[in-house]
Amino acid sequence: MHPPERIGRYRLEQRLGSGAFATVWLAHDDELDALVAVKVLADNWSHRLDVRERFLSEARLLRRAGSSRVVQVYDIGELEDGRPYFVMEYADGGTLTDLCADGPPPVSEALELTALAARGAAALHEAGIVHRDIKPTNLLLRTAPDGGRRLLLADLGLAKSLAQASALTLAAGSAGYQPPEQAEPGAGIDERADVYSLGAVGYELLTGTVPGPPGKVLPPSRLRPALDPGVERAVL
Repeated sequence: MHPPERIGRYRLEQRLGSGAFATVWLAHDDELDALVAVKVLADNWSHRLDVRERFLSEARLLRRAGSSRVVQVYDIGELEDGRPYFVMEYADGGTLTDLCADGPPPVSEALELTALAARGAAALHEAGIVHRDIKPTNLLLRTAPDGGRRLLLADLGLAKSLAQASALTLAAGSAGYQPPEQAEPGAGIDERADVYSLGAVGYELLTGTVPGPPGKVLPPSRLRPALDPGVERAVL
């Protein structure tokens, strides 16, 4: 199915990315003269009510977080064919994966980015939400008005309220960033699952390598000699 050229007041400009369940487009908001990101449910999943509800739940949870450290949702709607979409803040600096494409950043920058990611997770937790899939591709960079940069936590497709997270029955998450308890169906999780994932993100930012499974993680100093022992202890 060909994408529409417009979705209401939003003029689609280019595809930013596609996943199993949705596509994200860069669009121009003609009324506010601003760039935004529009996420549209994939047409092959539009008939599945459970997938549709999960898609809409992501928008609601992002809105509920209401934090400058989490991608903000501006609008929600439905295409003529019935597929839902929502409109989000556009992060023009790409992802942490993009940032590390040519190798890990300096240690000071890696620590700063990890701390910013942790503050984003804390904002979710304060709103009663556990992310369940924190990883570099879900951490976005946006240019701030002063020329600096902001780090935004994105993609709450697997996120749940903490009240629901204690009774989850399906495993979820991404290899390398997933805590052991999250890999076990029926094992309740809480904020600590996100803390584990943040540690994995910090490890990758410092070493350029995704950590191995629990019990088989190489000390970061083996991959980045001269790393401060205090930094290593914090990551592990």
